[in-house]
Amino acid sequence: MSSKFQVPQTSFAEGRHPSRPIEHAPLPRQFSTSAQKPAAVVTANPKKDEEGHDMLIDITERAAKRLQEIMAKDSNPSLALRVTVESGGCHGFQYLMSLTNMSEVSPDDDTVFEASNGSGAKVVMDEPSLELLKGSKVDFTMELIGSQFKIVGNPAATSSCGCGTSFDIKP
Repeated sequence: MSSKFQVPQTSFAEGRHPSRPIEHAPLPRQFSTSAQKPAAVVTANPKKDEEGHDMLIDITERAAKRLQEIMAKDSNPSLALRVTVESGGCHGFQYLMSLTNMSEVSPDDDTVFEASNGSGAKVVMDEPSLELLKGSKVDFTMELIGSQFKIVGNPAATSSCGCGTSFDIKP
């Protein structure tokens, strides 16, 4: 009796028992040749760190969408999320977030980031706050206890509190 399917015959010399499946090497990762589009671009007052690198943050799609909804609800396309860092909180520093009007943004002291998805969502930071938050993301989370804008992935933070509003930095 012949079968459509044939089981390959292997020997013990190949280093495996005949009843064990053949393990295949993982497929190589596919890389795109196009550069990844940043989630936010600096639209006013770009800053560089001590090494001369651009100080940047990202704005997640959720955060950009929520800011866009707030701007639409208030009929105010000039609204932005201001993120500042102050001493305090249970871990040494705390994030403070508030809505601000772009007319209140200092052209000399504040850096403005805009989401690159075309939503018009903007995040404003002063230079000392940007120093502590460079490389992080502004996100919007919805949880059982409520919804909030949140900083995630802060490379300068060594630890943070459970609610995510305060953090400690690397010495």
